[in-house]
Amino acid sequence: MSRRFLAAAVQMASGPNVDGNLLEARRLIARAAEGGARLVVLPENFALMGMAETDKVARRERPGDGPIQAFLAEEARRHGIHLVGGTVPLESADPGRIRAACLVYGPDGALLARYDKIHLFDVDVPGSDERYQESETIEAGTAPVVAETALGRIGLAVCYDLRFPELFRTLLARGAELFVLPAAFTAVTGRAHWEVLVRARAIENLCHVVAAAQGGYHVSGRETHGDSMVVDPWGTVLDRLPRGSGVVIGEVDLDRQEALRRRFPVVAHRRLAAC
Repeated sequence: MSRRFLAAAVQMASGPNVDGNLLEARRLIARAAEGGARLVVLPENFALMGMAETDKVARRERPGDGPIQAFLAEEARRHGIHLVGGTVPLESADPGRIRAACLVYGPDGALLARYDKIHLFDVDVPGSDERYQESETIEAGTAPVVAETALGRIGLAVCYDLRFPELFRTLLARGAELFVLPAAFTAVTGRAHWEVLVRARAIENLCHVVAAAQGGYHVSGRETHGDSMVVDPWGTVLDRLPRGSGVVIGEVDLDRQEALRRRFPVVAHRRLAAC
């Protein structure tokens, strides 16, 4: 049986209105499904880019219960797709922080996997006055996750995770055949590093990457880079969207990927393990 399918990355410029963001996400998910996508990936913070970092704490949901999670299950079921829900603010052990949870839903609307973002963006962005301290409102996850799906084994990562290749090697070692990457890269770091890093993760692991980004100006004054893309295992960008809301679609061919890995066995040639 052929293991080829279309995958879509949704790009948004989300704001502080959850209902408005979900309406926009619904429109773009429908466009992706109409384009034939069987896997659709939403960006990080797709449901809420607030005026303050604490806004997401106020809108946190209990696992398995809440309007954002209900929306994702409904949309996956409505279109009969695998849907990756960017990140959803879920309750953590700390009442002042949330878990940034990447949720994967199957075509029947059932939750297949949850990954809590491990690497938190605590940085002063060089060349700008932007400063981020995600650890003040987010509790870091600790466990890499590969989602077992009918499409294949999907390795989950979020935004800043992209800078840590050992995570992707771990996912690869656990059988990942495809990486998904919801993100909200800053305009400054995105221009410098986004494409290079996305393509590097594809090339060094000989693995497809579906990278769904926030892209544009936000009500809070923040600017995100965008450039959502689908990249094949050779590092070729199959489709991309530089700015604004929209959808990119590319073919994932896991049979071709496996043949490439046999002929060009770079992964098998590793001699050093990550610390």
